[in-house]
Amino acid sequence: MILVPIQILRGLAALMVVWHHARHEAALLAQRGGGGPAPEPGMLLPWWGGVDLFFVISGLVIVLASGRLYGVPGGRTRFLAHRIARVVPLYWLVSLAYLALALARPDLLGEAAALIHEPGALLAGFLFWPAARPDGVVQPLYGLGWTLNYEAFFYVLFATGLGFGRRGAVVWLVTILALLVTAGLVWPDLPLPVRFWANPIVLEFAAGAGLALAYRGGLRPAAPLRAGLAVLGLLGLILAARLLAGLGEADGVLRPLLVGVPAILLVASALGPERDAAQVARLSAPTRALVTLGDASYALYLVHPFALRLARELLLRLGGAPALHPYPAMVLMLAASVAAALLVHRVIETPLTRRVRRFLDPGTPQNRVRAGAGPVSHGRRSD
Repeated sequence: MILVPIQILRGLAALMVVWHHARHEAALLAQRGGGGPAPEPGMLLPWWGGVDLFFVISGLVIVLASGRLYGVPGGRTRFLAHRIARVVPLYWLVSLAYLALALARPDLLGEAAALIHEPGALLAGFLFWPAARPDGVVQPLYGLGWTLNYEAFFYVLFATGLGFGRRGAVVWLVTILALLVTAGLVWPDLPLPVRFWANPIVLEFAAGAGLALAYRGGLRPAAPLRAGLAVLGLLGLILAARLLAGLGEADGVLRPLLVGVPAILLVASALGPERDAAQVARLSAPTRALVTLGDASYALYLVHPFALRLARELLLRLGGAPALHPYPAMVLMLAASVAAALLVHRVIETPLTRRVRRFLDPGTPQNRVRAGAGPVSHGRRSD
């Protein structure tokens, strides 16, 4: 069964992140190619908030998708096997491509390239363990992976609680995350990994898990209420963009309050009826396209920096920059990113995930966890 609005939100969350990064690429395009003024710093939405939206979705989907694994012998192992199959292969492929680029042209990657001389920190990035780069930033070689460090921690923590049943697993998850955040606020000098995981942003996973528990408990907001929640969530993001215009970022408790709460409202607005594959096939073509984009959202998250920069360089070399105001250029870069993601999702991600899953979990298909929401990222902690 599929929650179509959640799938659509996954795709939109990824597009928010791509648009955020496209602004930066368009600014470089304007600077190097004379393509008109750079995008203004003001913005309608905090586009980097797509990450927060996706963290809430992750919490929701993981709780909903694990229905057959609560309290089942071997449930924890099977859950983690499916999460590894879903997240690791494509991320490692992209990270290896980035590593090859760092070895060939370290001048193109700035401070991140220094990690090639720090094997411990480099390996930590592949293993989803928070580690500092030489410049002090807690980020893997492929900077987008900082959100995966949170996702991996969330998966392990949730798997630990699977034996307690659905309600017990959510209570366990929320309790541990709340204690971590409290410890981080009280003791700012915790060891680096603990300090990283104690970031208040992890409460967005807890909120999504809580929504899933309420949904399985019978929460089905009526259509007018869902529409109201969606409007409130959107207005909340617009207000957050205005409040943060002078700050440029939201750290600590400020981020889940200003951006996480609207994200929670948007996810709550998507808690409508579930549909089976046949019902999804009968939806309108635009809706099915958005569902497909949601399926490819993880690929979009991982490959969009490559697609954005390739599109930017092509526009420069073909002389298209002077003819395009930055915003049409951003639309072209966005389209290139979506096309690349759909291709990677179909040709690489889907078959690779299936093969790794069959290898790690040769169990019966009916006991398998469906692929849930993959993570997205805005790339830099300051985005």
